Amino acid sequence: MINHLFTIVLLKLLLLVWFSPTAHAQWRVAVVGKTKNDSFYQQSYKGCLHFAKTHQEIDCIYDGPDDYQDVRAQVIKVNALMKQGIDALLISTTDSAILVNGALTELAQKNIPVITFDSDLLPEHQTHRLSYVGTNNFDFGRALGEFIKQYQSDEKQMLCLQSGHQTTPNLNERIAGVRFALSGQKTDKINGQNGWYEHPRCPLFSLGKRSVAVHQLKAMILQQQPLIFLAVAGFAQFSPDYIKQITPYKTRINKNDVVFVSADTEDTQLKALKLGLSTANIGQKPFEMGRFGTELLYNYLTKKQLPKQQYYYLDYHYCTEKNVKSCTKNH
Repeated sequence: MINHLFTIVLLKLLLLVWFSPTAHAQWRVAVVGKTKNDSFYQQSYKGCLHFAKTHQEIDCIYDGPDDYQDVRAQVIKVNALMKQGIDALLISTTDSAILVNGALTELAQKNIPVITFDSDLLPEHQTHRLSYVGTNNFDFGRALGEFIKQYQSDEKQMLCLQSGHQTTPNLNERIAGVRFALSGQKTDKINGQNGWYEHPRCPLFSLGKRSVAVHQLKAMILQQQPLIFLAVAGFAQFSPDYIKQITPYKTRINKNDVVFVSADTEDTQLKALKLGLSTANIGQKPFEMGRFGTELLYNYLTKKQLPKQQYYYLDYHYCTEKNVKSCTKNH
């Protein structure tokens, strides 16, 4: 009787293991963002998990620098994942050269496929990845620039751009797009073209450090001259202190005395927008970046099917206080 019960229990345990979601996982896909504690990249990870629900061969792993855009830490994280054993990498690039020299060259030697998302490698390094999935960042920058034209209120309109790390490819492409939209050129700081001027202290580089980004924003708000502050990623709005720190300036923002437009439409940003603590947000599709990037890697791992395109561009959306409840869906 005891042996019979033991056999039944053992069979049930085997069935549980056999039918568990990870029982058949044989391909480990790592999703690595510029920062780990960023809801944007967490959404991309959720996109990977969503794909894995219907493809049980896939096991999604998530990592990245803990707190800000640390180029060395990103390489360390990728190398650690490589030692643990991964079969594919989906990554957002912080510094193209450092990432290639520090990690992607070895991944190529080990035949571990790479897809970039959100931030691509520089053109000279793109042989180290199969394809890119994400926003066309130059076009996204142009969209940001075109959007703020409606707020030009001075013959000498002052603009301050805020970015993350100085070497990050997608952020630099966005800055180039903004400059092209406003001045017709993309390499130099705007200096009077069409009445636009970049503030002498800008662009500001926050390294993705939220407290630094909030401090930079507040310093610009306190400028006496009417200012448009344009963040090419979430930065300050990702700070848990953003609402508390910026609430004293709500009246100035609502009067367009200070215009604050930011890329991305994460939940924390939309909350601030609802409260009238920013002018507008233009958002991307991080969940789909993760889902589709994983699909491309799956096709390569299982069928050796190379992506048909070098770039898979996703669209973006506009959120204002009027449409904030319906402009996007976060995961």
